[in-house]
Amino acid sequence: MRRFLPWIIIGGLVLVAIMYYINVTNGAVVVDQAVKKEWGNVETSYQRRNDLIGNLVNTVKGAADFEKETLTAVIEARAKATAVTIDPTNVSPEQLAAFNSAQSGVSSSLSRLLVSVERYPELKANANFLKLQDELASTENQILTARTRFNESVEVYNNYVLKNPRKLFLSDYKEKAAFKAVAGAEKPVEVKF
Repeated sequence: MRRFLPWIIIGGLVLVAIMYYINVTNGAVVVDQAVKKEWGNVETSYQRRNDLIGNLVNTVKGAADFEKETLTAVIEARAKATAVTIDPTNVSPEQLAAFNSAQSGVSSSLSRLLVSVERYPELKANANFLKLQDELASTENQILTARTRFNESVEVYNNYVLKNPRKLFLSDYKEKAAFKAVAGAEKPVEVKF
């Protein structure tokens, strides 16, 4: 029995190491899937906004013959925003910057559209327009929440895969980028009538 004791100890240590490795990699899969889920929620929120913008543009177009340039800017910004896609398995700061840039173009042109609408009192009183405006405000809040949750899940993921000793086993899992504010976001928006 004594001569097998070293082999039993070595076997036990190997078994513990294997179990630790399995636990670490399974944990990485869990936090990676959480990031992917939250990214899906971000995309869903932006898709909802893009869908609502189409309805808003049609409502405004039908109720008032206003600046075609503003309407065109909203439609083009929406098209650009829907063209930018990100693979959540390999999110880089550059990809997020391009995505943020496209989405800020939508926000900017949408703001100009809503300012243009101020010139049309009959449109502002239109129940459909008011409902769409409320839906857009709600959607912007959903986008903020989705982005915040995405950043939180990226933080959990990065903490998990970058801490020692786990990072020794998780070299295939790279650090993920989080959302950052768009350049100039710290300045207040100036609305002129």
